[in-house]
Amino acid sequence: MRIFVTGASGFIGSRVVSELLAKGHQVTGLVRSDASAAALQASGANAQRGTLEEPQGWVNAIEACDGVIHTAFDHDFNHFVANCEKERRVIRAIGAVLEGSARPLIISSGIGLGHDGGHELAREEVFNAAHPNPRVASELEGNRQLDAGVDVRVVRLPQVHNTVRQGLLTYYVALAREKGVAAFVNDGANCFSAAHVSDVAKLYVSVLEKGERGRRYNAVAEQGVASRQIAEVVAKGLDISTMSLNPDACAAHFGWFAMFAGVDLRASSEWTRRQLDWQPQGPSLLDDLRDMDYSNLASTG
Repeated sequence: MRIFVTGASGFIGSRVVSELLAKGHQVTGLVRSDASAAALQASGANAQRGTLEEPQGWVNAIEACDGVIHTAFDHDFNHFVANCEKERRVIRAIGAVLEGSARPLIISSGIGLGHDGGHELAREEVFNAAHPNPRVASELEGNRQLDAGVDVRVVRLPQVHNTVRQGLLTYYVALAREKGVAAFVNDGANCFSAAHVSDVAKLYVSVLEKGERGRRYNAVAEQGVASRQIAEVVAKGLDISTMSLNPDACAAHFGWFAMFAGVDLRASSEWTRRQLDWQPQGPSLLDDLRDMDYSNLASTG
């Protein structure tokens, strides 16, 4: 198949491109820079220049493709709400091209949107439209596109990791270095679900090849890793101490990360594994945190 991939030079998207090419698909990838375009072409894919801010400049290229995997997202969390609204506009623009066809559109979302507000694991069959996470905009727009006749499928992401990046926890690690302490909320029992980036890339391709219209798939290898365990591993790597925070001290310490610091983000992928025969095999989140190079961290600024 001919597949259009947004975010083709990104952390997840670049691995998705590699998986697609390895399985014999033709790929056109959306990239922002000449350097990314050259690297993509060297890998055997085609490059389409463009930005999320101006989707009208590149969405027509989708007409020549058999499906879209949308992995691009602006991860500037200082403008998270605005970026989620930008994401909504991009999904709408892609959907306008695919409407009325059988070509799938695979969008990305957050694992927490499958939590019903109780104490159960987040699950694929649940969509909490009232969830406070602004990323809910992605799935709300996905539902609108479903109603308009687009074959939308959703991949919900946990903390996607390797030894360089760990999703939201990348910011947490950098903040711990700057603050000189690896903090957690109360007893640190709240958990983050996680999956290695190589397993997540394979899941996107499986959703493309074997997924179903309107279904949500949880890219979860580990149901829940306790925030205290994460803090302890990070503290050892940075040679700093850990610290428990009261919830009312979170905003001052964590900044925008406070909205996630004490939240429990456990999730199940049992249904996804059964439906797609997806068997994650990558390293665990804690193993990747142990093996990362703490001497070479990006700033949170």
